[in-house]
Amino acid sequence: MSNQQVQVGDIKLLERVALPVNESDGAEFVLFSEHHFALCYPFLEKTTAPLVRLHSECLTGDVAGSLRCDCGPQLEEAKKRLAAEGGYLLYLRQEGRGHGIESKIKSYQLQQDQGVDTYEAETILGHKEDIRDYYCAAQMLKLLGVPEIRLLTNNPDKAAQLEKYGCIVKEVLPTGLFKNKYNQKYLDAKKRKGHLLNV
Repeated sequence: MSNQQVQVGDIKLLERVALPVNESDGAEFVLFSEHHFALCYPFLEKTTAPLVRLHSECLTGDVAGSLRCDCGPQLEEAKKRLAAEGGYLLYLRQEGRGHGIESKIKSYQLQQDQGVDTYEAETILGHKEDIRDYYCAAQMLKLLGVPEIRLLTNNPDKAAQLEKYGCIVKEVLPTGLFKNKYNQKYLDAKKRKGHLLNV
C-alpha cells in the first residue's frame, strides 16, 4: 500500500514506513489519524488470524516506568510476543481510560490522599469510569487488511467491542500478571470490573 491517505469510517491511514525496532529489524510503523499508530511485526508463518494487542497510551507506565499500574510491562511483553510470531500492536491515544493525562494525575492524587481506587477516583472527578471506545482499533484493523485476529488481553470489553464493530476475534489470549507492592489495589479494582486476573 502506498503512503496516500486511505480512510475507513472517520479513521485515516496517513503514512507507513519501515521502522527497525529493538525486537525486530523488519517492523513497520503505520500512522493513523488522531495520532493512533500500529507497529506491525513480520510473520514467521502465514496465518489468517494474527496476534494483536490493543494498548491504550499510558505515559506514566510506558515512558516513566510507573509501578502503580501494569501498563509498561504489558507493553513490553506484547512487543516480545509479537516479534516472536508476527502481528500488530495498536497503540491507541486514549490516556487515562480516555480522560487524558491531567485527569489521570488528579486521579493518582485522589488515590494517594483518600485511599480510593482508580475507578472511584474517576467518579469523584465527575467522569465515567472508562470512556475508551475501540471503534478506532476496529477501523485500523480494517485499513491494515486484518479481518480476524487473536487478541492479547485480560479485558473482555476489548474483544466485545471489536466484535461489535465487525472484527472477528477468533481467540483471546491472556497477558502476564505483573504484580508489585504498588499496584495490588489497582489490579484488584480491575478484577472487580471484569478483567480476567488471578490476583
